Amino acid sequence: MKLQEIAGRLGARLEPPNADADITGIAAIDTAASGQITFISNPKYAASAASTQASAIIVEESFPAVEKPTLRSRNPQYAYLLAARLFYKPPSYPAGIHPSAVIHPSARIGPNASIGACVVIEADVTIGENCVLLPHVVVYRGAGIGNNFFAHSHVSIREYSEIGHNVLLHNGVVIGSDGFGFAKDDSGRWQKIPQAGKVVLEDEVEIQANCCIDRASLGETRIGRGTKIDNLVHVAHNCIVGENSMLCSQVGLAGSTELGKNVLLAGQVGVAGHCKLGDGVIVTAQSGTHGDIQPGRMISGSPAFDHKQWRRSVAIFSRLPELAKAVRLSSKPSKDE
Repeated sequence: MKLQEIAGRLGARLEPPNADADITGIAAIDTAASGQITFISNPKYAASAASTQASAIIVEESFPAVEKPTLRSRNPQYAYLLAARLFYKPPSYPAGIHPSAVIHPSARIGPNASIGACVVIEADVTIGENCVLLPHVVVYRGAGIGNNFFAHSHVSIREYSEIGHNVLLHNGVVIGSDGFGFAKDDSGRWQKIPQAGKVVLEDEVEIQANCCIDRASLGETRIGRGTKIDNLVHVAHNCIVGENSMLCSQVGLAGSTELGKNVLLAGQVGVAGHCKLGDGVIVTAQSGTHGDIQPGRMISGSPAFDHKQWRRSVAIFSRLPELAKAVRLSSKPSKDE
């Protein structure tokens, strides 16, 4: 594909405008070869941009000039996404049902389904058109799933879960597992509280490998439209996650947590139960929250507090031994006293 055509598809500005290299693929900046395009946005990697063997580079508008064709974009990461789509084609799965699949006669499956080996679909399940269920996917009774659903191997969808259109579930995801609900009886022994609710995944949700989204004890656990969830995340019973939020690896939400829209929880964030995080909240990596967070705030630490204050506190923390020594010395009585 000609570089000028790629620039047009990406909505990028080509420098020099008459550059017309043939591009056959996309690669990382340190491994790219002639004929490939690469991506870089941080100016501190300008040296790598100068030495790369790539035939062209996608950069942001203000990136320093380099002596090779560049595609300048206001959103270079999204431009890279578009370029990757031009050259990377994921595997396709032809329509058909593997003979080892077990599908209950009452299940209703839309046209153009691709159902792999050892898939199990129980009674009263509804699945829309163009679904792909790879080997060992299990869909429990009464689940409802929309169009263009894709489930990688070993996904489990528990009873009565509701899944919208264009949802992607990666390997080992469990949707609708029992919430962690127990109460002690009069003798002090734990007894299981029935988990009678369900999970709802709205349209365009993507959940990556080995995540668990628990069903509600009553009512529903809901993941909002367009939300993306990274590997090894746990969402407990009765949680509500707003639209277009992002939960990074190893995040844990305790029961009845509510997240607003466009919330970002970085890796290993923990949120205590019955907390509300407003729209646009950002919680940085390894932080723990124990209360409600107002919309638009960025917080850090455990327990978490304002990010700017946390940075100042961390800078002081490394000096605590010398500060403590200074305090001890200042508190000693002088020889004249």
